[in-house]
Amino acid sequence: MQGINFDFNNMFSFNVGPRHGVTYLELSRMSAAIDKAHRHLSSIIKNDHNRVSLGLEWVNLSFQDRKTVNKIQLLGREISRKFKNIIFLGIGGSFLGLKAAQDALLAPYYNEFSAQREGHPKIYFEGNNLDPDTLAALMRNLDPAKTFVVVISKSGETTETKAAFKIVEEWLKKGAGKNYGRQIIAITDPQSGSLRRYAQEKQKKDVLSFRSLPLLKGVGGRFSELNIGLLHLAIVGVNIREVLDGAKAMYKRCSRPGIFKNPAYMYAALQNILYRKKGKTIAIIMPFSETLKSTADWYVQLLAESLGKKYGRRIRVSSDGRETWEQDPGRIVNTGRTPVSARGTNDLHSIQQNNIEGRNDKTVTFIKVQNFQADIKIPGDDDVLGGRKLSELMHLAQEATAWALVISSRPNCTVIMPQVTPFCWGQLLFFFEMATAFEGELLNVNAFDQPGVESYKNYMYYKLGKPGLNAGIAHSIKSHPLRKKKKLII
Repeated sequence: MQGINFDFNNMFSFNVGPRHGVTYLELSRMSAAIDKAHRHLSSIIKNDHNRVSLGLEWVNLSFQDRKTVNKIQLLGREISRKFKNIIFLGIGGSFLGLKAAQDALLAPYYNEFSAQREGHPKIYFEGNNLDPDTLAALMRNLDPAKTFVVVISKSGETTETKAAFKIVEEWLKKGAGKNYGRQIIAITDPQSGSLRRYAQEKQKKDVLSFRSLPLLKGVGGRFSELNIGLLHLAIVGVNIREVLDGAKAMYKRCSRPGIFKNPAYMYAALQNILYRKKGKTIAIIMPFSETLKSTADWYVQLLAESLGKKYGRRIRVSSDGRETWEQDPGRIVNTGRTPVSARGTNDLHSIQQNNIEGRNDKTVTFIKVQNFQADIKIPGDDDVLGGRKLSELMHLAQEATAWALVISSRPNCTVIMPQVTPFCWGQLLFFFEMATAFEGELLNVNAFDQPGVESYKNYMYYKLGKPGLNAGIAHSIKSHPLRKKKKLII
């Protein structure tokens, strides 16, 4: 199958000038760092213990055995046949990856028109916010007897998802009867956590209640779509194997040591130079496809959580080669590019003004779709638009946007997708995942933890009176209260 390509011409100085673009000399000077990063990343991937303990097991998700994949595909078909509505509860990677797949791989307006669904159920996402209005509207309008629920949480303790699950479970219990648990699947840690324990307790009473799938060890949430998202794909009728085959094909391309043969390495290296040397701190990702906007949103989490780090990484290696990564308190780096998702052509009438004439502190990554699933010809011949296809105008708009950036000395690049298919989409996800992992190596930060995310959770737990909260965290919160002056509220 034809794969995606990466066009990075407009990241170089010959197009945008040496002040804002990468020179061949700058890229050459990075060769030692690139080789070192490749060797380290490859050694981790080859070591079973390090790969799992450090959070890189996601690289192997495309190699899941057929028996596992077939089991999930069959389970999805079973659920799809029996229910009209599916509610997925999850936040972060447990939501964004699924939403990206939903918008990219299903027909537009999937929920709105039955013909678009081709017999599959409607899909709803909740548990990704604490806004009561959306969940209330859903429960008001759906029939619980015809609704299946998939709750996704590693620990079962994430506030947004846990709260939504408690509410939805009670709604099911009242509306679907005593066997309501047969309308629930939990995707969670295979051994520990409150959600795992709860599912096990329920299954002791009824083996068909609270069935579960494992959230695999060594796979962090933002890297987990090809683990936790497989049931969603199966329910809506996507061939899981095609997605995994796409990711596998990109895995092979992204295992090569040379950056001119490895698109993920090249992407990471160019972004790293532009970030460190040229002050490009903002990463705009702009697909020229309405169906890929949610994939851009997924990438925002991937980049922000992976590389937005306060501390550098300290690596300790035991005598048997096992690695542990720690925060290095002696090296405060406050590093990481700030991602912003946009879409063409809609945002050419908003953020593009800033991209062209605002501070030159950005790189823009386009995603170009060469062949759309459908096309429409504009009627008439009385002006320049008549007789042209919308796809032609979309391609021209992307080219024009790149040109406008180039003449303003704004670096940009393009990921080219032949078509938005399960195979190509699987490639796209793995490309960005590997590029992010490699950029973490170049920055020498831990790209697979997210300590900054815990601070708001700890504050909420403290205010809610959650037992067992670390004394140091409680003291820090008490010692640093939010200060409000009335005169500063007008």
